[in-house]
Amino acid sequence: MNFRSLGLSEPILRAVESEGYTTPFPIQSEAIPHIIAARDLVGCAQTGTGKTAAFALPILHRLTCADHAPSPRRRPIRALVLSPTRELASQIAASFHAYGRHTGLRHVVVFGGVSQQPQTRKLQQGVDILVATPGRLLDLMDQGFIDLRAVEILVLDEADRMLDMGFLPDVRRIIAKAPSKRQTLLFSATMPDAIARLAASVLRDPVRIHLPAEKATLKQIEQSVFHVSSSHKTRLLAEYLTTRTVSSAIVFTRTKHGADRVARQLNREGISADAIHGNKSQNARQRALAGFKARQTQVLVATDIASRGIDVEGVSHVFNYDLPQEPETYVHRIGRTGRAGASGVAVSLCDAGERKQLRAIEALTHRRLLVEKADGMARL
Repeated sequence: MNFRSLGLSEPILRAVESEGYTTPFPIQSEAIPHIIAARDLVGCAQTGTGKTAAFALPILHRLTCADHAPSPRRRPIRALVLSPTRELASQIAASFHAYGRHTGLRHVVVFGGVSQQPQTRKLQQGVDILVATPGRLLDLMDQGFIDLRAVEILVLDEADRMLDMGFLPDVRRIIAKAPSKRQTLLFSATMPDAIARLAASVLRDPVRIHLPAEKATLKQIEQSVFHVSSSHKTRLLAEYLTTRTVSSAIVFTRTKHGADRVARQLNREGISADAIHGNKSQNARQRALAGFKARQTQVLVATDIASRGIDVEGVSHVFNYDLPQEPETYVHRIGRTGRAGASGVAVSLCDAGERKQLRAIEALTHRRLLVEKADGMARL
């Protein structure tokens, strides 16, 4: 199967081909025809499976169809994509820019942490596709800058993370302002009960696509675990980074303080590292991400919430400095490497208090992680 077999219009196919893509990923081949047919859809797939293109490509197709052509004098918001984080919103907007370069459609991204004036200027010029985080969107709606009455397509991306961040009440307020007659698409890495209830309340007879984590991720990722005391994790991590070939790594910590501490300690060991988390300003987060993408920084230390939207090619390693409480989060984390069919390495550092989480991860993924020896370290 190729993208031409999915029914996409010629301008979009040209953009896809110029990006170097020929064969769609499973989430794309399954979702795109249904979205083109105006069906509501629930897609459950973890990061790295290509789900941004799975909704961006058919949205661009639908909005450029002859019977949906925009008025030259009036450009109301016709598609709205809600994202939990600034980084992910920026990444989605970049995808619309790349895939929609030949369509003439306008898109704008709005998020908090920066001045709203550049965003409102673009909104006032007219926009077809709006990508937004819930908080800034509601602020601009309350100020009269955004009207959702013409929205034809609504996307809730990374819905489980919006739940984790407490955005569900805001999301419901936003949905209430959109037309009841619309197409709604919900994408989520996991499907907790609260998200399942949300889907049932806002989608109409949706198509359901589920790519199991153990099938979607893990074949191309080499996974292992070190059993190490918590006090020796940073020393082990630094030794691994300096004695093995690690071109680019993301390290996941449980807390913002922990991310800062690990980054400082790695820098003291001569390893270029930066931290990204919710307490940092948007400019600081953008600088950290830009330095990591440009390979000026070898290691990016991140919390789970801040990691949404870190879509960087060529990440060779992911380290679970702290094991996550939910095993599905492990799958989401390690999906930052081994993207687009490439190989990758995922390494977990497990102390005595995290063995329960390790067992849950192995049960979810149906595989035992290779146990590596922490030579020279204090092992458990």
